[in-house]
Amino acid sequence: MMLVALVLTAVAGFAAAFVLPWAVPLPPAAHVHLAFATGIMPLIFGAMTHFVPVLTRSAAPHVGIKIIPVLMLAAGALAVFSFAAANQVYYLAAFLALAAAAVFSGWIISRASGPLNKPHPCLHWYLAAIACLMLALAAVAAMALWPEQRLALKRLHLHLNTLGFVGLTAIATLQVLLPTAANRFDPQAAARLRRDLKWALGGTLLVAAGAGWLRPLAWLGAMLWAVPLIRLGKAWLALYAGEALRWHGAAPSLAAALVGFAATLLFGVLHADGILSTTGSAHAFILAFLFPLVTGAASQLLPVWARPGPQTAWHAQTRQKLGVAGGIRGMLFLAGGILLGLGWRGGLLLAMAGLAAFMVQLALAATMPFRSSAGSD
Repeated sequence: MMLVALVLTAVAGFAAAFVLPWAVPLPPAAHVHLAFATGIMPLIFGAMTHFVPVLTRSAAPHVGIKIIPVLMLAAGALAVFSFAAANQVYYLAAFLALAAAAVFSGWIISRASGPLNKPHPCLHWYLAAIACLMLALAAVAAMALWPEQRLALKRLHLHLNTLGFVGLTAIATLQVLLPTAANRFDPQAAARLRRDLKWALGGTLLVAAGAGWLRPLAWLGAMLWAVPLIRLGKAWLALYAGEALRWHGAAPSLAAALVGFAATLLFGVLHADGILSTTGSAHAFILAFLFPLVTGAASQLLPVWARPGPQTAWHAQTRQKLGVAGGIRGMLFLAGGILLGLGWRGGLLLAMAGLAAFMVQLALAATMPFRSSAGSD
């Protein structure tokens, strides 16, 4: 049930990040970290505890690994408190998250290095993503050592987290998850993941460095990131165009997340070039990318996480209920995030309407009675 709790915490964190500032005066860093540090970061580590055993065909993680998402949640909460209270406890939060990430990456390496195991390329993306997170957390410590570079290091921290940690994890997972949601195999996914990591990781590092110190590097990095995005988009149009354009289901929401990531990649470069504000680009990333990503993934995975084991009619019905209007929600999130990123505050209302609808669907799905007899999914 921990994964279910992390999904609910992430959704609550997203909502609080945009609703709380209306009632309580919070600095921008506090509500941005509500979404990132207490919402998506623990959820990503929790999701990895599910996907890594699946991809390595190994046993479930031991308790020491299972508590790492909880440690990440604690670190995130500490960071939010630090920014809200205007103190420097966020240094402690960064150290806690850095130590937990190092242990977690060691666990992935141990699972991927068995003598009979051929690592799935998605695992390499996960390791690259965690490496970006660790660099982003190290940049926090560097702010204390080089205060004259604080602004540059903050920008480095932001882009290593968004394009690196979240982006690499999400784009890799989407290539496994959308075929599952569409119930149709993608024969080129593994080869594409092997071929494209160097472009995505190189693009991330260039955008992050460009945002901090040399702006032309950010545009070069975006062009590198565009290579895997274009390849993935072309493959999905050929294989899953019908599912991506439906009104309902997890697939259209996941497809919207890919479009949202491409849009926020451009927003990130505009931020690196000083055209968009940090808050505007972060809000666009959260609404246009994270909202459709998390709600789409939850629509597909939450029934499995809530009731592990043989798939039953309950799993299929719950997945169907959570996927109702998935395409409409995806469009609301995408439009709302892009418009808010461009400065139109009304975009927030579009995205929050979609999030509120999904929260109602979560509540309704929780009331469904469970029948244990196995059936078709």
